[in-house]
Amino acid sequence: MEDERKNGAYGTPQKYDPTFKGPIYNRGCTDVICCVFLLLAIVGYVAVGIIAWTHGDPRKVIYPTDSRGEFCGQKGTKNENKPYLFYFNIVKCASPLVLLEFQCPTPQICVEKCPDRYLTYLNARSSRDFEYYKQFCVPGFKDNKGVAEVLRDGDCPAVLIPSKPLARRCFPAIHAHKGVLMVGNETTYEDGHGSRKNITDLVEGAKKANGVLEARQLAMRIFEDYTVSWYWIIIGLVIAMAMSLLFIILLRFLAGIMVWVMIIMVILVLGYGIFHCYMEYSRLRGEAGSDVSLVDLGFQTDFRVYLHLRQTWLAFMIILSILEVIIILLLIFLRKRILIAIALIKEASRAVGYVMCSLLYPLVTFFLLCLCIAYWASTAVFLSTSNEAVYKIFDDSSCSLTAKTCTPETFPSSNESRLCPNARCQFAFYGGESGYHRALLGLQIFNAFMFFWLANFVLALGQVTLAGAFASYYWALRKPDDLPAFPLFSAFGRALRYHTGSLAFGALILAIVQIIRVILEYLDQRLKAAENKFAKCLMTCLKCCFWCLEKFIKFLNRNAYIMIAIYGTNFCTSARNAFFLLMRNIIRVAVLDKVTDFLFLLGKLLIVGSVGILAFFFFTHRIRIVQDTAPPLNYYWVPILTVIVGSYLIAHGFFSVYGMCVDTLFLCFLEDLERNDGSAERPYFMSSTLKKLLNKTNKKAAES
Repeated sequence: MEDERKNGAYGTPQKYDPTFKGPIYNRGCTDVICCVFLLLAIVGYVAVGIIAWTHGDPRKVIYPTDSRGEFCGQKGTKNENKPYLFYFNIVKCASPLVLLEFQCPTPQICVEKCPDRYLTYLNARSSRDFEYYKQFCVPGFKDNKGVAEVLRDGDCPAVLIPSKPLARRCFPAIHAHKGVLMVGNETTYEDGHGSRKNITDLVEGAKKANGVLEARQLAMRIFEDYTVSWYWIIIGLVIAMAMSLLFIILLRFLAGIMVWVMIIMVILVLGYGIFHCYMEYSRLRGEAGSDVSLVDLGFQTDFRVYLHLRQTWLAFMIILSILEVIIILLLIFLRKRILIAIALIKEASRAVGYVMCSLLYPLVTFFLLCLCIAYWASTAVFLSTSNEAVYKIFDDSSCSLTAKTCTPETFPSSNESRLCPNARCQFAFYGGESGYHRALLGLQIFNAFMFFWLANFVLALGQVTLAGAFASYYWALRKPDDLPAFPLFSAFGRALRYHTGSLAFGALILAIVQIIRVILEYLDQRLKAAENKFAKCLMTCLKCCFWCLEKFIKFLNRNAYIMIAIYGTNFCTSARNAFFLLMRNIIRVAVLDKVTDFLFLLGKLLIVGSVGILAFFFFTHRIRIVQDTAPPLNYYWVPILTVIVGSYLIAHGFFSVYGMCVDTLFLCFLEDLERNDGSAERPYFMSSTLKKLLNKTNKKAAES
């Protein structure tokens, strides 16, 4: 390694420069071409949004539409008093994708209420129930055809099934009774007698339809849980924010003690989790039904059922035990390196203390990311609802016009109807045959790509801003006297004014890799039904390779942004210099940089684990003081998981500032070692804490 450094295999080390005193203020614009491309792409993105908002109708997401594309229950329309959507053949709409894509290959009409009895068209026509039956036929239906013609032309459904409305759609009210699949509680027949009827001819379709029904019911229960627990969730997130802020403040003054307290607390929290799982596992011993396996039980929408199984608690205990053992082994092998990393964390604590406003910058990043997500989501919804109802000619094999598009209002009097008297114009799918509709898939891909590009640009802007502020601290010879008045705002202004193109360049590379990963995931889902082992193996290898590539590019970009913040060079030059600098000091990178990442991960786990345990005891009514305060819930895991995920994001936001500070100080530390030698003529810019760190590493290197 030393020979390679001397021969310049990883670039030339930085030389002493008496005029260099930190981030360069006199700099020029970098990667201007990529900046222009970004601006043009944003203009195109805005144009796509305008086009989508012009053609799309998000009401399709909320309100159902009939086969003619008319909304049900909307004021000012002829279906104003018909709020529910009725499907002629619900079996054809059994796939969940039907409701998401608004496509169903069966006639659909708006009705005042869902059917509440079992009737067939043949028997209803000759009974007093025919007037009731006709309200479920197509609008304007006239009884001037034979039975076969009516069913052939799709004027009326062949059968009515008792249904219940869900999400403004009529779904069969099917349930099991004594092993027999039943319709309703008491199915009413066309002869007026109430009895039960076996409907085995609808079993397969009903199972799928009820799967959609159960999913909708699960979503409704989860929504209800959020409505009664949202303020407690906010309180939990505020507690997580307070704990994160308190942890950062204590880390500022008691870095060494806090690191060891953090390590011990993580071990204790995991230990308590193992103990709790063991107690639940022992408590369920001998209980009826507790020995049922997870495989035999299958998927249940009420997740509380799984907590009554011993196998569930055994799985939790094994997972937590594995995590406990891994963390203890890592601490044993890294105990000496942790002592060295604490010194780097102490220096980062001082830097954060002198630039306290840096802790608030994640709020800026969060706000900008919310704008990106909101624009992407709204554009995606408008694009997905831009489709139009397409009608085609069906059911006349002797007619050459079969599968040709048509208009249902004008088809009976058109030339096509006279040429093909047995043909009919039916709804085919939601889509469109114009250039705009053919380009919808491409526009959705462009929408996703621009989201990745802009989101990565926002993250890059935050990294360059924080790196510039913390680099100003490191390269101040007399700390904090030589520190600029507003280092964070100065770094933010330099990043936007001079390096928008470089940030766009780095974000573009990462966005390309991410959109390729999304496409691979899409292809993988499409190829699952093919059962091709070679294709699956190839797809798995590609996904793994691009995942590794994304991680490497993120690491390279992060260090390149630090170099951009300090020297103001373009992206490629900064990435090369950062990579060579790390390679010239690869041993120090392994010893210091990655150990601090591990310690920060433990800090996140401590905060998330503490808040998660508190939320678990609260929402399960196990805290006696506030036992009656906790809201009644369908699934108590809903607010608990929300609090856990939100706490992790909050903790990650605070620790990301610390992580960027450590990475920036580490690169500056390596540069300082190459530029200076610690003499009076070439003094180190590092603090006394880092000088002790240097002495320790040099001593260990000499001993080895």
